[in-house]
Amino acid sequence: MSIDFAPSARSTVGLEWEVMLADPSTGDLVGRAPELLTALEAQSAPERHTVTGELLTNTIEVTSGVGGTVSDAVDDIAAAIAAVRRATDPAGIELLSAGSHPYAQWFNQRVTDKTRYRTLIERTQWWGRNMMIWGIHVHIGVDDRDKVLPIIGALSSYLPHLQALAASSPYWAGERTGYASNRSLVFQQLPTAGLPWALETWPEFERYVDDMTRTGVMADVSEIRWDIRPAPRWGTIEVRACDGMSTLTELASVAALTQTLVEFFSRELDGGRPLPTLPPWFHRENKWRTARYGLDARVIVDAAGSQVPVREHIAAVVEELLPVANDLSCGSELAGVRTILDGGASYSRQLDAADAADGDLRAVVQHLIREFRAGPEGSLVD
Repeated sequence: MSIDFAPSARSTVGLEWEVMLADPSTGDLVGRAPELLTALEAQSAPERHTVTGELLTNTIEVTSGVGGTVSDAVDDIAAAIAAVRRATDPAGIELLSAGSHPYAQWFNQRVTDKTRYRTLIERTQWWGRNMMIWGIHVHIGVDDRDKVLPIIGALSSYLPHLQALAASSPYWAGERTGYASNRSLVFQQLPTAGLPWALETWPEFERYVDDMTRTGVMADVSEIRWDIRPAPRWGTIEVRACDGMSTLTELASVAALTQTLVEFFSRELDGGRPLPTLPPWFHRENKWRTARYGLDARVIVDAAGSQVPVREHIAAVVEELLPVANDLSCGSELAGVRTILDGGASYSRQLDAADAADGDLRAVVQHLIREFRAGPEGSLVD
């Protein structure tokens, strides 16, 4: 099977952000996306951004255009959110984003009436119906198809770092799970989800897709749901490991870290230097550790099994990548990673909000609503 990889400008950025719709008083999810989307999709048609539906009717997804910089893509997302608010504010609907809703139950949610979603639920049954999860996707343009799989192999070592920064699902169906990112472990239950297979060349990837489609595992390449995957239609590498970010500023920081890592690895390949890799069993352990402990995890950083606190390793990586970030005009966004390290990721802020309210998870939802609108530092997002 031959799979074309679309031409794409190097290290361009595209962002997708899944957003929950909630009742402003109770904090409960509301399945009102269908009544909003016809107008929102039409309004976004001439714009750089798009507004679309998702698996559940309680969700709207906003997507940027192709950004030459992180700032360009973030501006698109901000414009999309502003457009959504012009519809949701008069309708009495609030917006929030996290990897999970603190207390919603799957049996109270409705699946969007589309064939692809009905097919997914029919096949995956209980796990599919439990996919009350929200995430972000970061696309980075790659200028050479032969770079894609080697970069994915190297970037896989940093998925736990991105996962820890974005972790925002400490609660599930009303319970404190003990995990910073419960979403990441739920999502990998779907067929073709989870960590990518250790493929080294594009022909190997084509053989994988051929095997999966011939045996009925999936219909086409778009049904690969790896934490990081090639996106041939767009000519990008797509990182899907992250929980839904609770604020736009944090989304920008994670996008900048992703972009600079991809560009760094692309330069290494240009220079004829081999990219670093870890054994797959270390990738799996690191993913579990950061899902469990978030920024307090210790991660394995080399094939010898050396371990360091992920918080320290992220800080060191950011420092190393600053020259690349400056070349890409995302130095300020990358510096925001340090703000997350200092102030805590969303999961820790949610836990603090619950503790301050004697465990009342309705207070956590109100906290998330406020953060989505204003950001952790009060920068308005509407």
